[in-house]
Amino acid sequence: MGKKIPTRVKNSVRYVALRTIERVDNGGAYSNLLLNEMINKSALGEKDSRLFTELVYGTISRKLLLEYYLTPFIQNPKKVDSWVKNLLSLSIYQLVFLDKIPDHAIINEAVEIGKHRGNIGIAKFVNGVLRAFQREGAPSLDKIKDPVERLSVEISMPQWLTEKLIKQMGIEETRKLGLSLFEKSHVSGRVDTREISIADALEELQKDHIEASASQVSPYGVVADKGFLAGNYLFTAGKLTIQDESSMLVAPAMQIEKNHVVLDACAAPGGKTTHIATFLDASQGGRVKSLDIHDHKIKLIKQNAERLHVKEVVDTEKLDARKVGEEFPAEYFDRILVDAPCSGLGLMRRKPDVKYNKTAQDFEQLPEIQLEILESVAHTLKQCGIMVYSTCTIAEEENQEVVATFLKKHPEFKKIDVAVNEVVQSAIKDQMLTLYPHQLGTDGFFICCMQKVC
Repeated sequence: MGKKIPTRVKNSVRYVALRTIERVDNGGAYSNLLLNEMINKSALGEKDSRLFTELVYGTISRKLLLEYYLTPFIQNPKKVDSWVKNLLSLSIYQLVFLDKIPDHAIINEAVEIGKHRGNIGIAKFVNGVLRAFQREGAPSLDKIKDPVERLSVEISMPQWLTEKLIKQMGIEETRKLGLSLFEKSHVSGRVDTREISIADALEELQKDHIEASASQVSPYGVVADKGFLAGNYLFTAGKLTIQDESSMLVAPAMQIEKNHVVLDACAAPGGKTTHIATFLDASQGGRVKSLDIHDHKIKLIKQNAERLHVKEVVDTEKLDARKVGEEFPAEYFDRILVDAPCSGLGLMRRKPDVKYNKTAQDFEQLPEIQLEILESVAHTLKQCGIMVYSTCTIAEEENQEVVATFLKKHPEFKKIDVAVNEVVQSAIKDQMLTLYPHQLGTDGFFICCMQKVC
């Protein structure tokens, strides 16, 4: 076991942030999941929790840019331990991007962490690097002559991924997208409008000092600028659940009727299942079959269905979506949702580590799985039924190309319009919806509706 670190250092916001960044760096957990765990474990107060969140997200999201800033100030980077590099990046982030914390406080605390986590030599090294950076400032990006490499550093996105997005959407749109990922993500909630109107929900949230507004993207959504949505009584009463605005577009796009039998082929954690369920009526035979391959995720779907008062129309089953065709008869479902496993590139604002964890090979393997699922469920859809294919990625290989491949093989299916409001309409091209994170502040998302020919 390592040396004993004084409690005042160990419990400091910056030390907890450093440990969190290390765990994310080592592939221990997604940043968004780890944040809550570390806040609870370290018993950080509200103010410290906000700073902690800012430090972790800010440092991880700008990882490549901060490494570029540090390069001129470290002579032998290979000899520097990774935790020391992370400590320096964390400190540089504060020096450059946070203006409410005095430079001397940032440097002094980094030196303290360096001394107690390492030794006096590391403390002196950290002090020397940060003092030099303070004097000389960040190196200009103009020193990078290659425009793609320069953009890659500017938006802190691996070069192969930057090139991929440039090919897909052009260099200026890629820049806008990349820079938008540095902005704070907002929290949105889906209101069960059968239980309470959006206006009344906003009034209730205001009583709890939660600053929220009606979503411009979904008629079921509220967006919180300040306050803890999941702490409000509407959440515990099952009248509201946390869901991104883009995800709220899926269930309405399915054109569900009260008596429909619906399949949610990749359902966990149940956000879309529970939304689908609000359109169904058990007394008229309405059901949604929700599948996942993990027991703990099935349990989560059940818990969400119970909290949101829709369990009477939700059936869960542990099943690989690629086996649906073997388990269910032909023309069994009125509607099918394939919210397919994907690279998650649409979630880069809320999970900044996603952009560093993906490889070019992922975009060869994932479409195969996505197509396997579509193939498996296709014949279980009734004549005239609608199948919605959605992902939380923005990669064309997982979206438009998967749809094109499927439709080529299945002439009995055709694309139909995705029903959305005027705000979202501009994101539709060739009857397919692609929302990019920089457009409306949502997650990146894709939706395509396909109907089985009558």
